[in-house]
Amino acid sequence: AVVSTQSGHYGRGSFYEKKEKNAELQKKIQLSNLQNQARLKLLKQREDHLDEVVVNTTEKLRSMTSDIGKYQNMLQGLITQGLCQLLEPNVLIQCRQKDLQLVKEVLDKALKRYTELSKLDVVIKVDEKTFLASDIAGGVQLSARDGKLLVTNTLEARLDQIVKQKIPEVRTMLYGNNPNRRFFD
Repeated sequence: AVVSTQSGHYGRGSFYEKKEKNAELQKKIQLSNLQNQARLKLLKQREDHLDEVVVNTTEKLRSMTSDIGKYQNMLQGLITQGLCQLLEPNVLIQCRQKDLQLVKEVLDKALKRYTELSKLDVVIKVDEKTFLASDIAGGVQLSARDGKLLVTNTLEARLDQIVKQKIPEVRTMLYGNNPNRRFFD
């Protein structure tokens, strides 16, 4: 029998009730921890999968440079875009050493397109002494004002930019809508 004392405490029954509540609380904590670990493991697997998609895309970019016609058009576009971003009268272009001749070949077309778009003149110098790393997929780097203004238009830089912008869409395509997401801006 449980007897109430003057202080309002209960006898033996309350001791077991506390023990039972404590055990139940511990059980809930364990379950919560297990659910959290499973969720984190799933998020890690998803992130690894997305990283793998980016690596595969980078490899495809590397193979695109072997199609000289497509790569020349791409270089022309990257140079024109870089010039439009800088809008400077003197620009230095750096590329991979193996792309030097291709860059020189597309330079006139890129310059013409830039002039059409901006109505500005520019003097372009291609750096023939300092090159971009040979292990990058390709692209160019443009600088002005002694390197104070820099536009990195390498294929990896462009891919990184696209990944940052499109990763939420890619996640949705691969895994469906996240029910916990509250903002979609």
